[in-house]
Amino acid sequence: MIGLCSVTMRRHPAADVVAVAAAAGLTAIEWAGDHHVPPSAPAVAAAVGVRTRDAGLAVAAYGSYYRCTDPADAAGTVAAAVALGAPRIRVWAGTTGSADASPRQRAAVAAAARRICDEAAGPGLTVAFECHRDTLTDTPASALALLAAVDRPNAAMYWQPPNDLPDAAALATLGTLLPHVVAVHAFSWWPGTRRLRLAERGDLWRAAAALLPGGIDVLLEFVPGDDPALIAPEAATLRQILGHAQPGFSTDRGATGRVPPPS
Repeated sequence: MIGLCSVTMRRHPAADVVAVAAAAGLTAIEWAGDHHVPPSAPAVAAAVGVRTRDAGLAVAAYGSYYRCTDPADAAGTVAAAVALGAPRIRVWAGTTGSADASPRQRAAVAAAARRICDEAAGPGLTVAFECHRDTLTDTPASALALLAAVDRPNAAMYWQPPNDLPDAAALATLGTLLPHVVAVHAFSWWPGTRRLRLAERGDLWRAAAALLPGGIDVLLEFVPGDDPALIAPEAATLRQILGHAQPGFSTDRGATGRVPPPS
């Protein structure tokens, strides 16, 4: 599926996110837990899920901001994802970068991740870590070590271009993590966090698209100036890149990122 992360329109109501995504020809939305679908409001989550599907769009994921720390937050996160009708929960791997994390901190994050994976397994949800700085997934080696420590069949990874890495180095991270990647956040930042149009890092995204399997979710994220008017042209660019690299790339709603629960 080619979709939109609602965080791209953080300052806009959910109804506007749905309308913009549908008008842009996208097929799904990953709903953010920091604004549109808070984990403490399952009724809001259910209403947003209905609104999404009524517009002919799929719910790609629940983009939570659960950091695998407080176990009490895991149940609310899973409940919100279920109410939303999401097949997948995006989470963050703690609050400390891999270079600074102690063995005790690593073990605590892995234990919390196992708990939310087990909680999510009942309704058949995947739990996928975002590759993000200042967490235990800030390098591929640390991310793979975390997945091994979690050791759950419904644990997976997102991928996005790491901040400030040139194309070749960014692509190397994708190649390393690819067997575990169920979704991609598509944006162009360079250098650092300066927001560009996708085409301005077109070489990166064409090469990434050539690596991606056809069933993966690719979700448009941050655009310059958080401008909703840019979402439709950026979506068109993303479709062109993916379609050129993979002529059979699916834009339907068949890919959900759902992993069967443990038997």
